[in-house]
Amino acid sequence: MTWPARHPGKEGFRRRAFRRLRPAPAPSTRVPHILAVPSVLFLVTFAGYPLVYLLGVAFSTSTLAQPLQRWTGFDNFRTALESESFTGSLWRAALFAVAAAAVQMALGVALALLLRARARYPGTLGAVLLLPMVTPPVMVGVAWKLLLAPVGGALNGALHGLGLPGVNPLGGSTSAFVTLVIIDSWQWTPFVMLLTYAALLGVPDELREAAALDGAGRWRTVRSVVLPYIEPTLLSVLTLKLVIGFKVFDIVYVVTSGGPGFSTTTSTYDIQRTALQDFDVGSAAAATVLFSLLIGVVTSVVALRRTRLQEVVA
Repeated sequence: MTWPARHPGKEGFRRRAFRRLRPAPAPSTRVPHILAVPSVLFLVTFAGYPLVYLLGVAFSTSTLAQPLQRWTGFDNFRTALESESFTGSLWRAALFAVAAAAVQMALGVALALLLRARARYPGTLGAVLLLPMVTPPVMVGVAWKLLLAPVGGALNGALHGLGLPGVNPLGGSTSAFVTLVIIDSWQWTPFVMLLTYAALLGVPDELREAAALDGAGRWRTVRSVVLPYIEPTLLSVLTLKLVIGFKVFDIVYVVTSGGPGFSTTTSTYDIQRTALQDFDVGSAAAATVLFSLLIGVVTSVVALRRTRLQEVVA
């Protein structure tokens, strides 16, 4: 169909109409690639280079003053594995991470459920419960050390005021370890509570209503409907807490300094002492690699569970 020549405006209209019918050109990938350059450079600079340097130091004789002196192969790894101090610290770090994560998950989920049952918004109570999480770890350690000091501490002062004998939780091997778990749980339970509470807000009300129509009580609804629904989120939080627990250093350094003896010496503290007190940077780097492998193995178990759960849901 052609338009008469005396209507030039219609010809332009037809060209515009056909232009609209043409398929849009494929988007160019050049611009997204350019936009990714800063992120790639950031990862290479702040992640890739330290990793390569760490591996280089781990396979060489290195000190703080003279790193990368000569190639030693796996000698540093052999030295680390033969060290009773380091191998013991691995078990203590794993025990601390698992124990702290278990306590904090139980308390954090319970507090989140209570807050969710109380109101949709946590309000002032929620803000107060979050205060330990935003306190610097060093300040947390100093405060608890002053609180638990055997002489002049607030705890023993209160006990003496009640006519009870004083205690020294940091004086025994087991009690000192348990005390560190309690301190870490005091600080990080609000973190678990916050993430769990956010997950609970995403649970559809229809699920609770359906459970109520089926005759399920409040506890049965929580156990059989709510918790299974947020289980992927809980597993993600558990993974984060395991990693944070493995990396604990501040409260160990401030509260116990790894004592009494080696009872609270975790891997991070032992690696710091090897590198900055013994100046054996090569062995410390090898110990860091082995410690990272342990963290990967433990967290992979939780990640595998989460993957299988997602496959079942899908």
